[in-house]
Amino acid sequence: MVAVKAAGVDAFLARPDPKTFCILVYGPDLGLVNERAGALARAAVDDPDDAFALVKMEGDDIASDPERLLDEAHTIPMFGGRRAIWVRVGGRPINAAVERLLAGPVPEARIVIEAGDLRKGAPLRALCEKSDKAAALPCFADNEGAIARLIDQEISKAGLSIDPDAKKALVGVLGADRLATRQEIEKLVLYAHGGGRITLGDVDMAVADASVLAMDDAVDAAFSGNARGVERGLAVLDASGIPPSAVVAATLRHALQLHRLRAQVEGGMGAAQVLDRSWANLHFRRRAAVEGALSRWTLSRLSSAVQRLGDAVLEGRRSTLIGETLASRLLASIAEEARRR
Repeated sequence: MVAVKAAGVDAFLARPDPKTFCILVYGPDLGLVNERAGALARAAVDDPDDAFALVKMEGDDIASDPERLLDEAHTIPMFGGRRAIWVRVGGRPINAAVERLLAGPVPEARIVIEAGDLRKGAPLRALCEKSDKAAALPCFADNEGAIARLIDQEISKAGLSIDPDAKKALVGVLGADRLATRQEIEKLVLYAHGGGRITLGDVDMAVADASVLAMDDAVDAAFSGNARGVERGLAVLDASGIPPSAVVAATLRHALQLHRLRAQVEGGMGAAQVLDRSWANLHFRRRAAVEGALSRWTLSRLSSAVQRLGDAVLEGRRSTLIGETLASRLLASIAEEARRR
């Protein structure tokens, strides 16, 4: 059984266990999940651009016909070479197909399964954690150390250096979602191209703090019942190029945090006391909104919001074309519910 701890994921990625041919990558940071799943799949083939070597499959198609995964996994390549199958889980369960795969002979191909946030005990996660042929890799939002390492990696790759104060400021505004983090770093690298060194002024000019603030503002406005605040925040995020998936993911993370803290409120603690005790690093500009949300939302209503947000994350993964509309509609519905108290 291989249930990798979050702290051990990077080590596993650098040297995957050769006994595990099936690797589940899951978690709330969908950008990081996608990045790690892609890296595992591409590393398992000789030519990632060869569609016969790197086979991409949709989970909903497998759910309709579980034998497809088995057939594809045991297909012998006509011209030899290594193969990998990259499965993106959708809205329908693929547990039956994965169970058959793990119960059978070991295929030559590596199977990488990209999923969303799976709770402990979720059938797909449990299957992979209990099998000695599989591994389950959790992906949570980057901490400061991980963000700093990513900054160093990308800036060094671009042939640039960064001043310590600039790096500190950059770390402070990144991390909500790996995809959004990479986009901001790429934007900064492009802005500083030819200069050789990135300064604090470059960070201030290229990395829009406004987009980070707008993300918080949009989320807080939704749980405070402020529909106009939601619209303003989403407009800024859209202009900054932040993907709707990042907005929905940030809203889901906030709902989960509120749910955890609300349990303490319903246990008898005051909202202000809960924040002092369990969210001490909350920025002062957000405190009033979060404290109000803790007083306004009940555990049952937050559970319902978490469910809707989780469903939206999966829906957004299936169709990016409706992502912006979906995010706007979802945050507006949360704001409406907040107004009804």
